[in-house]
Amino acid sequence: MAFRNFEPNALSRRSLFRGGAYMAAGAAMATLPFGRQLMAMHDVGGAWPNVAALAEKYVSEGKVANLFLTFGHGQEDHAHTVGGGTLAINGTAQVDQNSLYRIYSMTKPITGMAIMMLINEGKLGLDMPLYEVLPAFRDMQVLVDPDGAIGDTVPADKPITIRQLLTHTAGLGYTIISKGELLDAYVENGIVGGRVSRFPIPGVPNPIPAPGLEVWADRLATIPLAYQPATKWSYSVSIDLLGRVIEVASGMEFEAFLKARFFEPLGMDSTWMTVPESEKGRLTDNYGVLGGTLLPLDPGSNSIYLDAPKVPSGGGGLVSSPKDYDRFLRMLLGHGMLGNERVMSEEAVRIGISDLVPETVDLTGSWMEGQGHGAGGRSINGTFGWGGAAGTLAAVDYNAGLRAAMWTQYMPSDTYTIRDEYLAALAADIGANYDAIDSRATGI
Repeated sequence: MAFRNFEPNALSRRSLFRGGAYMAAGAAMATLPFGRQLMAMHDVGGAWPNVAALAEKYVSEGKVANLFLTFGHGQEDHAHTVGGGTLAINGTAQVDQNSLYRIYSMTKPITGMAIMMLINEGKLGLDMPLYEVLPAFRDMQVLVDPDGAIGDTVPADKPITIRQLLTHTAGLGYTIISKGELLDAYVENGIVGGRVSRFPIPGVPNPIPAPGLEVWADRLATIPLAYQPATKWSYSVSIDLLGRVIEVASGMEFEAFLKARFFEPLGMDSTWMTVPESEKGRLTDNYGVLGGTLLPLDPGSNSIYLDAPKVPSGGGGLVSSPKDYDRFLRMLLGHGMLGNERVMSEEAVRIGISDLVPETVDLTGSWMEGQGHGAGGRSINGTFGWGGAAGTLAAVDYNAGLRAAMWTQYMPSDTYTIRDEYLAALAADIGANYDAIDSRATGI
């Protein structure tokens, strides 16, 4: 059995997303009879008035072009929506469930589940050394100081494993995290992830990508690790590297594998690394926020995502729609089932959504402190999901049978406190609905 010696760790009751346990609040809302009744409709703003007001506030004040939220319960065949807006600031075309968004790191759970699928089929092992798939990673060097001289290294004391790559514990770097000579090495070698714009952005590394995923992976193998494997959680290119692992293990190009094994079976017909020219009218604009002003980083009509990527990014390369991603979430919520169709094994999903962080990893001071990480996403108290660099966010909550996502397009994603405000709005809506239920029950 590929999942040998697996013991799921106890899951923390901490928040799934930075800023609070908003998914837990959403889960409570889904259990309310009043909320479920309204969920028979597509637009459920009436059940979430404070959430709807939040979306209206951000859009009407021009802070974002759109703020669109989707909710689904169990295996309902469509998501329900709150909020809206337009594809572009001052535009007229309204966003809906078929609008296209750059999902960036929300690509990671898809890549992670693709790996779990191959583990389940015996083509990979969760604790298999990476060098058995990619021999160039056999004898890795590790920086003595992750911010220090690139030549000051020691040998890795253990091999990188698939588990470590899934959980950002392999010791790899990232252009958005690394510093000093390690960052320089990543830029010089074209070790890039998701794309942002056709145009250079001041202060943001804009390396020439390596010519293909195979070369990208080979070059990465020549760069020292920032940390010893299985010692520290550090956000990294590890999920991008898993794209190359998928190619070698499956014998298929990475994106072709995703299309054949996920997108086509799930009916995700609006999810791509390259947006077809015929579909660019559905693509949102992406904005940078500078001094409170929205500046177009990547207009939909001339997006970099209309070009094929040199390196398909498993960590941040996909464009998708709310409707499509909800189908992926629905499959996860069904433990591999979408309606009556099985796309993944139940075991593969259950393990993939569990806390897979190696026991030797010190989470102190990391984003994951007090939390868990599964196959490409956070895993906390029965919830699993991840967010994207342009403000998108998605997760499933198994305790309540809820799937939920937030859709908008601006960078950097922490410019606004939308996620914290979202938590407060959900709490207010839940409180109001409980009060209404109590009033009906007591006759007050």
